[in-house]
Amino acid sequence: MDYFTTAMVCGVLIGVLCGLVGVLVVLRRRAFFTVALTHATFPGGVLAAILGVNVVLGAGVMGLALMALMVWLSRIHRQGSQVAAGVVLSLGYALGMLLLSLNPWLPVKVDSFLAGHILAIPVSNVVIIAVVLGVTVLAYVAYGKELLFSTFDRRGFVASGHRESSADVVALGLITLTVVAVMPAIGSILAIAMIAAPAASARLLTKRVGRMLVIACLLGAVAAVGGLVISRYLGFAAGGAIAIAATLVFLISLAIRTIRSRSVASSGGARGRVSAIPAPPVEVTAR
Repeated sequence: MDYFTTAMVCGVLIGVLCGLVGVLVVLRRRAFFTVALTHATFPGGVLAAILGVNVVLGAGVMGLALMALMVWLSRIHRQGSQVAAGVVLSLGYALGMLLLSLNPWLPVKVDSFLAGHILAIPVSNVVIIAVVLGVTVLAYVAYGKELLFSTFDRRGFVASGHRESSADVVALGLITLTVVAVMPAIGSILAIAMIAAPAASARLLTKRVGRMLVIACLLGAVAAVGGLVISRYLGFAAGGAIAIAATLVFLISLAIRTIRSRSVASSGGARGRVSAIPAPPVEVTAR
């Protein structure tokens, strides 16, 4: 395959993967955690480049380490997950910039870590994304009901004998794997756009989780392919174009939701006005 065909295959895989995991992020309200995690993988990628190993390996190790730090900070008394995510977000970005400044000889620019290089993605990284997608599908098949149960009714989930931490570990693990896998293609900063926007768009269009997963995957693939086409014919950066396409998908979904809500409201008001018209008087004829 040529470079653009490889990028298109990679984009479709990323769109489907981010759609599946993005639904978890949106429903479990883990968007800020995901933003912090995208920054946490940044220094791992730089360290991997320094050591001469695959960027995914370095990003994965650093992402898991800072995710553990984030979970530990969130359990401190009178601290919350938002505070922990904010600390790790700042720490991750600062560590990445520090490592880059200490190693100016690296032949890698900072924008390749932040925005990715999907047009020059190696086939090995595409295989990694496909493997993570397979792991995500298996996790949904094996543990999907428990994930949904803990998402919508945490107290009931614990009362039924399950451990809340197990569901959190599965969800956070899938989010971490996704961020790490897509980082070389679309960057550590822009990954949140592909993870959050298609899932948030699907939530605007349907209330059923099954349909939400399917729609999020489709919209994620559309955003990735559309962004690549825009970048090729208009000369935009591929990662930024994909993020813009994902944002446009969300705005279009929001417009569809607004139009649908207004049409339902207007039809309901019309029915109310019709029912409010008094019935004509009953005529009684004498025989």
